[in-house]
Amino acid sequence: MEAFKMLHRSDRWTFRVAHHAPWLFYWWMTQKWFPTLSFGNIEMLSADDLEIIKSFPEGKNTAKITQQGEHESLYRDMMAGFGEWEFGPTEITNPFPNKEGSVHIWQGYEDKIVPYTLNRYIAQKLPWVHYHELSDGGHQFIFKKKQFESIIRELLLS
Repeated sequence: MEAFKMLHRSDRWTFRVAHHAPWLFYWWMTQKWFPTLSFGNIEMLSADDLEIIKSFPEGKNTAKITQQGEHESLYRDMMAGFGEWEFGPTEITNPFPNKEGSVHIWQGYEDKIVPYTLNRYIAQKLPWVHYHELSDGGHQFIFKKKQFESIIRELLLS
């Protein structure tokens, strides 16, 4: 898949382990021989993301992120997200066939963490999904006031 190839090499390996050998995932994330995730790698952020992150208060609530330990807080999320599912995301049926709600995906084109091609593909396969691509948005665009307000407005008025 094109989107998978766009991921950082260490992320591709980490996601393969989570998917094909979840029993090995804890070891993979704690071993020191191979790089695991690109998380924290400044190269994985767009210029816009870097500006947004600089505005975050330093150290506030960082302990809460992993208060249950890294395995419970982060690794289990990855195993669920990249593990073996009983269905494919493109097999999901419209949860709002009578138009009583809608599903939206917002994606930053400059996002180096989640490739835009992934969500573009899902939106093409599921015509009931409203796909919004921000040409200058990275992974953190939701923290920009203008973008956040635009998303809330779209959700409330659509």
